[in-house]
This record gives sequence, C-alpha cells and structure tokens, in this order.
Amino acid sequence: MSSLAETGSLLSSDDQAHPAASAAAASFAGLLAKLDYLSAGDIENIRQAYRFADEAHLGQLRKNGDPYITHPIAVAAQCAEWKLDAQALMSALMHDAIEDCGVTKEELVERFGAPVADLVDGLTKLEKLEFDTREQNQAESFRKMLLAMAKDVRVILIKLADRTHNMRTMGDMPRSKWQRISSETLEIYAPIAHRLGLNFTYRELQDLAFRFLHPWRYEVLSKALNKSRNRRRDLISRVQKEVEAVFAQQGMTVRIMGREKTLYSVYRKMDNKHLSFSQVTDVYGFRIVVPDLTDCYTGLGVLHQLYKPLPGKFRDYVAIPKVNGYQSLHTTLIGPFGTNIEFQLRTHAMDVVAESGVAAHWLYKASEPGSDMSQRLGTQWLQSLLDIQQETHDAGEFWDHIKIDLFPDAVYVFTPKSKIMALPRGATVMDFAYAIHSDVGNRTVSARINGEQRPLRTELANGDVVEVITAESAEPNPAWLSFVKTGRARSKIRHHLKTLAQEKSHELGERMLSQALRSEGLSALPAEDGEYQSTWEKLLRFTGNKTRDELLSDIGMGKRIASMVGKKLAVLLSEMGLKPDALLISTERYASGRDESASQGVVTLDGSEGLSVQYAPCCKPIPGDRIVGYLGRGEGLVVHAEDCPTGKRLLLRDSERFLEVEWADEPVRSFETTVVVTVTNGKGVLARVASSIAAAEADITHVDMGDEPAQTATDIRFSVSVRDRQHLADVLRSLKRTASVIKAQRFKPVKA
Repeated sequence: MSSLAETGSLLSSDDQAHPAASAAAASFAGLLAKLDYLSAGDIENIRQAYRFADEAHLGQLRKNGDPYITHPIAVAAQCAEWKLDAQALMSALMHDAIEDCGVTKEELVERFGAPVADLVDGLTKLEKLEFDTREQNQAESFRKMLLAMAKDVRVILIKLADRTHNMRTMGDMPRSKWQRISSETLEIYAPIAHRLGLNFTYRELQDLAFRFLHPWRYEVLSKALNKSRNRRRDLISRVQKEVEAVFAQQGMTVRIMGREKTLYSVYRKMDNKHLSFSQVTDVYGFRIVVPDLTDCYTGLGVLHQLYKPLPGKFRDYVAIPKVNGYQSLHTTLIGPFGTNIEFQLRTHAMDVVAESGVAAHWLYKASEPGSDMSQRLGTQWLQSLLDIQQETHDAGEFWDHIKIDLFPDAVYVFTPKSKIMALPRGATVMDFAYAIHSDVGNRTVSARINGEQRPLRTELANGDVVEVITAESAEPNPAWLSFVKTGRARSKIRHHLKTLAQEKSHELGERMLSQALRSEGLSALPAEDGEYQSTWEKLLRFTGNKTRDELLSDIGMGKRIASMVGKKLAVLLSEMGLKPDALLISTERYASGRDESASQGVVTLDGSEGLSVQYAPCCKPIPGDRIVGYLGRGEGLVVHAEDCPTGKRLLLRDSERFLEVEWADEPVRSFETTVVVTVTNGKGVLARVASSIAAAEADITHVDMGDEPAQTATDIRFSVSVRDRQHLADVLRSLKRTASVIKAQRFKPVKA
C-alpha cells in the first residue's frame, strides 16, 4: 500500500522542505491510506490526477494559508469514505481545475479520458449556478434542478463532499459570507443529501449550517446539550446494559449504538412546537443492528417486553420504506424514571443504506465484490439501481434511473432571467411559452435554446435556457396542438383558435348574407337596432339563433345556408315596406351566370380569411385555378378546384351549399400544392432537385418518397409553397432542366 514516503517522492527535495508542500503531501498520504479497495492501476491514475491538480493550483492558497490543493484532497477523501470509483476520485481532485485554473475540458479529455472530463465539467456547471439571486420559494426548484441537471450521480456526490468540506472550514471565511453560504447549504444541499439517503452527511450539513447561521443559539444549545448529557449519562448507561442483557437472554447477536439528536433537529423541534429545551424528551435514542429482516420484528417484541411502548409512536419503515430507500423500525419506549427513549431496529444492509443512501452501491461493491450482499439492500428502488449498474456499468444510465424515480414527470428549465420553470417531461418550447403567459404563447414565432435557434416543437431538457421570440402580428397555429404536452397550452391554443374562428366566421357570414340579400334585390343588411330590431328578432326566431352575431357566425361556419336566410330576411323586410330593386336582381343573376365582367356578389379570396376558409387538401387550389366554394356543415367555406373529383361529387349531392368564389387580384400569402418529380435514382439527386425548387424561389414544406425501395426511376412528392399558377410553372420549368429529372408535374387527384 502507498505510504507517505511514496507521496513525498512526487515532490522535489526543495518542495518537501517547504511547510505548505509538506501539508499537501501529508493530506494526499491520508487519502492514499483510504484507497485499499482500489487496484494498483486505479491508484496510479489518482496519483496522476493529483500531480495535475497540484500543478494547476500552484501558488493558490486557502483563507487559512494552506495550499489550495488541500481542499480537493479533502473532497476526494470524503468520496473515498463512500468508496467511490477511481474516476470519481480523480474528478474530485480536479473539480476546480476548469473553474479556477483555466484548464479546458479538451485538455482533460486528452489527459484523463472523456468520463473524467465530463464529471469535472458537470461540477463546473453546477458551480456556476447563482443561488444568491434566487427567491426564497425557489429553493425546492433549485434542489430539483441540481439533481436533474447532473448527468451522473457521482457529480452530486462529489458536489456534496465539496460543500461538506467548505462548511467544515467556514470559520476561515469572512463573516459576510456565512449567512449566504449557510442558508444555501440548509435549503439546497442538506435536502439533496437527505433525498439521496446520505443521512450522516445530511445531519452534518444541517449542524454546520446552523452553527454559522445562528452562532449564539448554537452555542447556548450546545452547552445545554452537554449539561443534559452529563446528567443523563447514568441513565443511558443503565438502559444500554438492560437492553444488551435482554437480547443476550434471547440468544440474539445484536449491535447497540447510542444515538443523539443533532443540535439543529433539537432547535427545529423547539422552534416549530414552541418548546423549551427541557420539554424536548426524545433527545437520546438507540440504534440496534440485527442479523436479518425477521430479527427486526423479533427484536421489537423483546423491547416491548422490557419497556412499555408510547402509544402512537411506532413507525414501520421496513414494510413501507421512505422514498430515499431508508428502512428501519422506529418505536418510542418509556424507560427508567419515565424517560422517553427512541429505538431504531434495522439490519446491517439497512444501516448502510440509511447512512450512505445512493453511495451504498459503491460501498458494497468495494467491501464485498462478488458477494450477494447488495441483493439484500431491501428496497425495490435501490435494488433496481444496483441491477442497472451491474448490467450496464453505465453511471449515466444509473443516474437517469434515479432521476426518473425522484422526479418522474418533471423537467426544469431557465428563463433568460434565470427563473426556473418546472414542466412535464417531454414538454416543448410552446409549453414553456404558454407557461409564462398565454399572450406570450399566442404571439410566439421562434425560440432559442441555450442561444441556438430551435424549432418550436423541440422537447426541452433539464438545464436548458429558453428564450421565446414573439411578434405582435403572430397568431396560434393549429399544428401546435399536435405536439404540445401541457393541458394549459392545449386549452389556450384551442380557446384562441375558437375565438379567432368565430371572428373570421362572423366576417364571412356577414359577406355571404349580404350577397344573398343582394340576389333578392336588397343592397345592404339592415341595422341591428332602431326600426329593424323587430325584423332581426323575427329572423332569429326563424333560424333558432340567440343573437345576430351567432347567426352570422353559423352562416360562416356552414351551419345555416345564406340563400335561405337571405330569402326569409327579404320577406320580413318587404313586410316593413322595403321593396327589392329589379335592376340589382338582374345584375346579380347576370353575375351568377359566371360572366366575369360583373362579379359583385362573388366571395373574393386572398388568403387572409383565416380558419373560416379552408383550401381543400385533395386538390390544393392555388391562385389562377378556377375554383368553387362549398359551405361544409360546421367547417366553414371549403374551396375546391373546379375540376376536383371530390368537389364535383359534393356538387351533385349538395348543390345548394355551393357559392361563387374567385381569387383576389393580389393574394397576400403563398399557397401549398403538390409536385410529383420522377427522377433517375443516384447519389445527390434529392439535393439537386431541392436546389432547383429553391432556385425558383419556392419553399418545400414536405417531402414524401414512399415506403417502397428505390427503383431505377423513382417518384418523389414535394409539397411546395407558391404564389400562383405562374410561379408553379416557373418551378416545373426549373425542375425539368435539372439533371436526373425525367418528368415534373403538378399532382392532380384521381377520379373516384
């Protein structure tokens, strides 16, 4: 085994003479003494990491004057107590190298391999989190954030060891930092240690934080506890002897240890329940470690025969373990002189898990390699972790399993201002946008994740910094409903689309009813109030609608036929003495005969109609095509190409629902259509075809090559966005001039 002399050989004679160098060498010698569970090769790698870290931190001192390297050595020593592997110990020795010494991750990869570099990099990222800017109520989110961000459980364990040593040496830090660091330890790191089952570390961090947060209270309580300990020494000794004797009579081999509440837990109990120190009766207790599971319950019976149990103070964490894997039987008994004493009964395996939690995996692996002791760790959660680690030897997968169990449905991301947002696992950028505010979601146009432009459907990962870009003119896209995960986002999108659809349907319905009324010889819709109010009321009773707006929306959505409502309205207006204009009737009928010189009553389309007008996916009409409008039932206006087989079939079956429609002179957007390109199969063909489409200034929105294996000649379908038929003709010409293209044509639906 390595000795101090061996450590000294790492340093020159001048260095060894220097007191600081000697302190570092002695610290490293202490670490080496704990590494008897590792192979010689592993220990040599740790030596190399020590040399590297020592050189990187050369000249740096801690606040107490010791060489800085003594801190990484102390962190590594704590990790060695948990029997972590060589990679973890190497990372512990170099955990500040990137942050403080200008060492790059690439340099670490080259010298020590990617796994060690990833661990050090993970520790560096956690170090950069700004805890002092957080709000009080974000502590839980930060705890979860830390657990979720770490890709490897060893990162968290090294981080806890780092924090523990920093707290042990806090007295050397300026008092101005005590409050912040101690609060952070109490709110963030101690609960993480507890969540991972590291009870010893959990208790130590709590007590250290308490000591520096409330020095006066700590001192007063510490003195009170010492006095109490002296007064009750005889009582504790008597109880221990009686318990040992009664177990010996039963022939049970047990290990009995006294247990004392931590100062912080005593203080918290006094504070929460408004008790004086003398009223806290369960300061002392005993832990009894028994050979196997059945002995836990047998031992419980033995204790209950010796002392009377306190009603309501029994807890069975063996049958129902805590979420962090903790198992024990807890019972409070009335001992000599009426003193309440708590007993905990557990097996050796349970005791290791209780004190070391997640680190129990490495403890067992180191202490009894090849044994089946780890199979008796007791809880399904820890057992599944061990199974994974034994099967894959993948620390990343090991930690992923823990994270899934700790937070099964959560992903934690940052806003650009460092606020943490908790979202369901699988949540996308749009879920994030709507979680901030519905107006932000409705106006979203793009997003950056960690500074890079990403699609709105991108699933978020723990630790992502998400920035949403909005525009005043933007509106929700129905396609978002296909990928959002949260109910909030889905309901907000649907609500907005529904409201938008009603507005657009109202506009379309008003235009259609006006057109129908013109066909009856009346030039405009009557006002809703005044002398025509009763007319509208009669019309609403006829249609069954509650309001004029609802009626117009129903017409726009195809739930009411405009011509029928127009005829009824014309009759009601004639009863009011409003006579039709014969010239207007003849003009409208002339226009409806498809003479394009007079088209006042035709619905004009420019692409800005929104959800109230749909362009049929079967024929995908574009400006320049002859088109017809079908007023679907509850679908609004559906526009088909005049030669579309589906449109013709609907015309034969439902002719009264068709309207006259035409394209505006200058449509405001592009329209999608399908182009079929037949190509000779070969390398780079798809890229050349796509370039030809782009050269014609058209956007490709979808590519379909079918499911069949590629043949010598293959059809590729492109959905392209074009301005009109002329633009489509330019696209087809560009394609036909492309090498390897045999034929290019617009897709037309086949007759049914």
